[in-house]
Amino acid sequence: MIAPVRPDPARLSRAERAVGAVVRFGARVPGLRRVLLSPVVARPGYWLATACAWVWGRVLFGRFAHAHGIHYFSKLPTWAYGRGGTTIGAIYLTTDNVGDAVLEHEAVHKAQWKTYGLAFIGLYVAAGSPALTNRFEVDAGLEKGGYVRPRRPKPRPGGFPGRTG
Repeated sequence: MIAPVRPDPARLSRAERAVGAVVRFGARVPGLRRVLLSPVVARPGYWLATACAWVWGRVLFGRFAHAHGIHYFSKLPTWAYGRGGTTIGAIYLTTDNVGDAVLEHEAVHKAQWKTYGLAFIGLYVAAGSPALTNRFEVDAGLEKGGYVRPRRPKPRPGGFPGRTG
């Protein structure tokens, strides 16, 4: 795992900076983190987010499916979600970005939602929109999420790639 780089404050939007200030303030309140991230509080938030995303996908007549540990709605209009797709709770919303690697990436976001509940919204926004510095995107895998190109294997010394002898 690559350690995320702190986002450049000059590149963050006003909303990202404001949410970041709220998150940093909340981190200083004794016991608040323990309460917000306890399963008793986080899990109902995860369920609520999942229910809202499911209703959103149904209202927009998305095609419902399940693969790689995540439920998703495809065939949605592009204005119905952010970037190439968005995971809300246990539901991934997209138009057609449903490759195996992307679904594995989104399954990690599902697990993050399950851990943080509704607090995930503020934490994600505070982490900043540049994916390369957003710790949640880095943890989910930048290559699988389509944010960086896959690395090519280094050539083997003494021969052609793939040659065994």
